[in-house]
Amino acid sequence: MDTEVEFDQSVVDLAPSTDAAVMWWFDLTTNCATWMPGMAGLLGVPLEADVEIRPRLMALVEPLVVAARTAAVWQDFALEQPHVLPDGTTKWIQLRACVSGDVKAKSLTGVATDVTTRHVDQQTLADLADRYRLLVELSPDAIVVHEAGVLTYTNPAGVRFLGARSEQELVGRPITDFVHAASVPDMMRRISALSTPGAASEPAEATIVRFDGGAVDVEAVSVRTTWEGRPAFQVILRDVTAQKAAEATLHYQAALVAHVSDAIIATTAEGNVTTWNPAAETVYGRTAADAVGRPVAALVGARLDPAAVVREGGMTRAVHRRSDGATLAIRVSAAEMDTGYVLVCADETARRRAEQHFTTVVASLEEGVLVVGPTGLVESANPAAERVLGFREESLVGSPMTVCPLFDERGVRLPESAYPCAQTRRTGLPQNGRVFRARRPDGRDIWLSMSCRPLNHVNTYPASVVVSFTDITERRSIAARLEHDATHDGLTGLANRALVIRHLTARTGTMSVLFIDLDKFKVINDSLGHTVGDKVLRIVGERLRRRVRGGDLVGRLGGDEFVVVARDISRLDLDGLAEHLRDTVAAPVHVDGRQLHLDASIGIVTAGPDDPRSGEDLLRDSDVAMYQAKSQGRGRHVFFDVDLREKMQRRLQLEQDLREAAAHEQLSVVYQPIADLRSGRVVCVEALLRWTHPIHGAISPAEFIPLAEESDLINLVGDHVLRTTTGQIDLVRSRIGTNCHLAVNLSPRQLDDPRLVAAVQDVLRTTGIAPNTLCLEITENALMRDPAVAAGTLSALRDLGVRLAIDDFGTGYSSLAQLRRLPIDQLKIDMSFISALGECRDAEAIVRSIVMMAHAVNLTVVAEGVENARQLEVLRRLDCDQVQGFRIGKPTSPDRLPVGQPSTAGR
Repeated sequence: MDTEVEFDQSVVDLAPSTDAAVMWWFDLTTNCATWMPGMAGLLGVPLEADVEIRPRLMALVEPLVVAARTAAVWQDFALEQPHVLPDGTTKWIQLRACVSGDVKAKSLTGVATDVTTRHVDQQTLADLADRYRLLVELSPDAIVVHEAGVLTYTNPAGVRFLGARSEQELVGRPITDFVHAASVPDMMRRISALSTPGAASEPAEATIVRFDGGAVDVEAVSVRTTWEGRPAFQVILRDVTAQKAAEATLHYQAALVAHVSDAIIATTAEGNVTTWNPAAETVYGRTAADAVGRPVAALVGARLDPAAVVREGGMTRAVHRRSDGATLAIRVSAAEMDTGYVLVCADETARRRAEQHFTTVVASLEEGVLVVGPTGLVESANPAAERVLGFREESLVGSPMTVCPLFDERGVRLPESAYPCAQTRRTGLPQNGRVFRARRPDGRDIWLSMSCRPLNHVNTYPASVVVSFTDITERRSIAARLEHDATHDGLTGLANRALVIRHLTARTGTMSVLFIDLDKFKVINDSLGHTVGDKVLRIVGERLRRRVRGGDLVGRLGGDEFVVVARDISRLDLDGLAEHLRDTVAAPVHVDGRQLHLDASIGIVTAGPDDPRSGEDLLRDSDVAMYQAKSQGRGRHVFFDVDLREKMQRRLQLEQDLREAAAHEQLSVVYQPIADLRSGRVVCVEALLRWTHPIHGAISPAEFIPLAEESDLINLVGDHVLRTTTGQIDLVRSRIGTNCHLAVNLSPRQLDDPRLVAAVQDVLRTTGIAPNTLCLEITENALMRDPAVAAGTLSALRDLGVRLAIDDFGTGYSSLAQLRRLPIDQLKIDMSFISALGECRDAEAIVRSIVMMAHAVNLTVVAEGVENARQLEVLRRLDCDQVQGFRIGKPTSPDRLPVGQPSTAGR
């Protein structure tokens, strides 16, 4: 703004936002935005609905997202955007955000704030400042400022008044160059009487010398003021030449009076109006016809005695009223004329209102505002500055800014020369959005966002400056909480995956990663509920945190997976730490009156400072080692090596290939005969799945069946086996005999599948196979996982008419008494007992007991793994019903099964 008036547009820009903030997040990797409740109200949409909020929020934050993609982590951004509400009105939204994460997975965390009120206040201030500037710049009176006898400012009217071509011809010259020598003594006497700021002289006449040598009679009023921190005088000069002529010849110069901008009123000695010029009509809202003849006091709505004004010096200020009741700030000048008085009433309402409004707005700001003079001393402070800094105004005014200690973000106290106001006073360059920690007199520290600008656009330094600041302590606290939440697990408070990876990526020495997976946790979570499960996870997390060394990091990756990152630890100490952590997890956990037991499988990987693996790679390798620990029987720890990685890569590839194996006809079924021990004839065949991989060849069922169960492919594979075998039953019977039964294995995971019963029913219907010729085999351990669910599924299958068998009996923890409560038809003794027959009396005794008890509850007994005649002889003597094994026949394709002949089980 091109003016040296002490009020400046720059102050207007300091109005803050006082509305509530709504938090939002934007994942730069997934391009997904989320937000806290309240965003609908902020954006002016009726419901907290994603379809309403997301496009509007994305449009607002798009500039921040574009900038953040190439920005450094933790860089802050701030942006204010206009937002058009559904009703067509515009709201201003302030967006502040911080980039978090790392170069591979960055996100924006931010707050959105309604700052519409602040924008309105700024516009109001701008309007007020502009009005005041116009009042000064467009004033018909000459307004000048002189300091130490030298002219430092003049408005355009002053330039015209003195007959100069520009302000530059006047500024810097002695004031006495423009005052007639006869008027200088009175001027100096008036000035010397003004000893305090704000003191004003009475209006006095003087003669001014113009550039062209002419002289002008003026009415001058001098006011003691401060200009750039130094005592100065403001002088208002009004050309009274015309006024004097009008006073002398008022009745003969009516045309001149009619064109004066001030209200000119002539009265009788008693105060009754005789002349009421057009300006008076405009100022007071009364016509001349209505005014003439009436007392002037009644027309201006206030006490007005022209004689008293003349006696008091000829000038006074008063509050008058228009005809509509509006108040007016009036400067009244009075003089005697003939038998009455002439009054000049200048309307100063607009200027006074602008000054009052400007002062009121600044005082009502929530943002602290200080004016610091060229000497570095505070000249004024608004109430918000008192409240934020904790100082009374009288303590601030006249003191240097260092009365409030400032510290940078590292905690180092700033010297006076580094204060933003000191830099701006020296250079005139603004300082915007500087963040400092300030210490209040009560000892409390607060965070301030501080800006500083010159008060006036001048080229002389040091200059007066305006300092504005906002208390951002709460915002800093929110940012710290957001940072913590972004890097820590919400359930346990431990480091999350992002923080663990960042910790591993920034390694400087040797680091060891212990990947901990809780054994048996799923049983607790499924049987007792997630509330109990969450309590268990919190207890385990706290135990791990307390058991590691001070510099080690403990994190939770999700679910029941934890991680410990240990620095500079030997292989021997790692063994000890792993066992120590396992013991910590295995200690009984007491939750809601229950004593629960867990164990842990731990995978360990170590990386030196030169190891090229990333943090993600180290977590992956430790996960591989943990998986190996689980596959070896759980409750142990395993160190990672390259073979494990290759094994895991093979496992992942096989899992992917297995998904396509059935469609590409890589899966086939072979059948192993089961013979009746008494007749020696094959009475049943057991279907066994085989996989011929196009690259790796035959894949062992011991490898791909567990893979299918762990990856949830078992239901797909199991359904394929069931439909394939029932579809081939006619071919099988053409080889074995029409009475041959079919046995198909069910995985433990299939018992959990609610679609299993419907799938079996569909197979029976579509193939036409008699239900009692289909036997479904379930392992003993499958029944023990969830006996209630297993019993329900088996009962539903039995209702379809199919037969049910328990496979591998003797390897689990069930008993015949438990099995008696299930709808079981057949029991298959595990081959580990059969292989010892004829060599170990205990094995024969165990098999005898199983056979006797099974017959007692009407179960058919099948012996698995029969490989020699001795085993057959013992089983025959023990009254076993059926046998299966290489002695009877090896698994083979259906077209190679024996044709209608007794097996080697015959006598």
